[in-house]
Amino acid sequence: MAKDISILDKRKKIAVVGAGIGGLVSALKLSNDGYQVKVFESSNYPGGKIRTLDCSSGPVNIGPTVLTMLSIFQNLFEEVGENIFEHLELKEQEILARHWWSDGTEFDLLANKDDAFNEVRRIFGSNAGEQFIRFFNSTEKMFDCFEKPIMKSSSPAALEILKEICKNPKIITALIPFLTLDKYLESKFSEPKLQQLFGRYSTYVGGSPLFSPALMALVWQAEARGVWTVKGGISAVAKAIEKLAIDRGVEFVYGRKVVEIKKTNFLVNELCLDDGTCHAADAVIFNGDPRALAVGLLGNDLKNIADKTRNSNRSLSANVWGFEANTINKNLVHHNVFFSEEVNSEFYAIEKGQIPSDPTLYICAQDREETDKKQKTERFEIILNAPPLSKRKPNKKDFEICKSVTLERFKNFGLNFQVDLERRNLTTPKDFNDLFPATEGSLYGQSPHGMMATFQRPKCVTSIANLFLVGGGVHPGAGVPMATLSALLAVEEMKTSRILI
Repeated sequence: MAKDISILDKRKKIAVVGAGIGGLVSALKLSNDGYQVKVFESSNYPGGKIRTLDCSSGPVNIGPTVLTMLSIFQNLFEEVGENIFEHLELKEQEILARHWWSDGTEFDLLANKDDAFNEVRRIFGSNAGEQFIRFFNSTEKMFDCFEKPIMKSSSPAALEILKEICKNPKIITALIPFLTLDKYLESKFSEPKLQQLFGRYSTYVGGSPLFSPALMALVWQAEARGVWTVKGGISAVAKAIEKLAIDRGVEFVYGRKVVEIKKTNFLVNELCLDDGTCHAADAVIFNGDPRALAVGLLGNDLKNIADKTRNSNRSLSANVWGFEANTINKNLVHHNVFFSEEVNSEFYAIEKGQIPSDPTLYICAQDREETDKKQKTERFEIILNAPPLSKRKPNKKDFEICKSVTLERFKNFGLNFQVDLERRNLTTPKDFNDLFPATEGSLYGQSPHGMMATFQRPKCVTSIANLFLVGGGVHPGAGVPMATLSALLAVEEMKTSRILI
């Protein structure tokens, strides 16, 4: 239900820069409370990195593919008086992902804990099954331990974290300084394939298992708690939140780039666009990579904001394919992972700034659950981890190298797409940097490597009292759920700081 416009006119003006998930959630929450909110987005669609590519059989996902941590989104909708299931058609997945190795091993990681244990034991043996249960329990405790003091706190406090650790002393092993995720997994699993499988979850936050802290083992618990597909893809989530925001009076300005955020008397107060127009604001939420502020892309007034990001190490990038092809006779599910020949080989290559010749390939087969049996083509998204531009500058040969590596690797698994991949089908690290300025192509902001990475990530509050940061480049981290949490934290900080009173 839209707010009374007479109330809105009396409230303060909030400008949101960027319509990624963090910007959308911020706009929805604030507009629901009656504030005047205007969102400025340089592209022509909501969602940011939640992107699609048009093809004859419909839009192909070329961004996030599933929802995890569903309760965050359920609570968001409830807080604005809505039921998420009345706006989105969601389906919980029994198979979190299907995994393949070139020696013929095929393994389903199942959502149900007991079923997952039985499947691990069936494929890898009874010892592996027992190791999996111990690993599951320990990572579950890690996730529970850090959810409140880190993920749901706008500014993680060491004392609060220490209190939680004292309640769960068994997780201390994962906190040993300099213990990397790959070494931690070697101590947990005697089966290299399971080390490889769970090490891959560090890439969900832009890290390599070779350099990510052992604590990153908890990331997989986000999927262990449920994976949901959305009819129409994750872009349907962005569109649903946008619609709810519009219903509550939010104005969206698409196709216009914010070129400067101006400051007067220690507060930001105006946005200027690339068409020469300027817009007054009582507070600003920036939903972009904080590094864009630090390098001066939004004006010199804000170069001291998140200034450590200017020279900090960047997270992983990716080469992302999106295309349609004739239906293939491979028993794919929604999530599919085809592993490299050698464990972690791709991460050694990425560290050297190379396009891996032996990558792990992820496939989203988004039409596998569709009921239209007459459809002769399927839509696919393929993701290959890649170095950010800070490690590898663009090369004219990158497209052909990536194309050759992708198709040859799949042929090794007996999978032939029989498709003529074009340049438009591929998003490269350079493309990501062009789409999301100052990211260096990194999809997840600062690198998550190192024990102190969480504390070094930019927070939602800044040294300017009425400027706030949201999105995957901000605490609590990358991914759709974390970007949503960043927005919720920022809105709460805005209210408690009395900026909106």
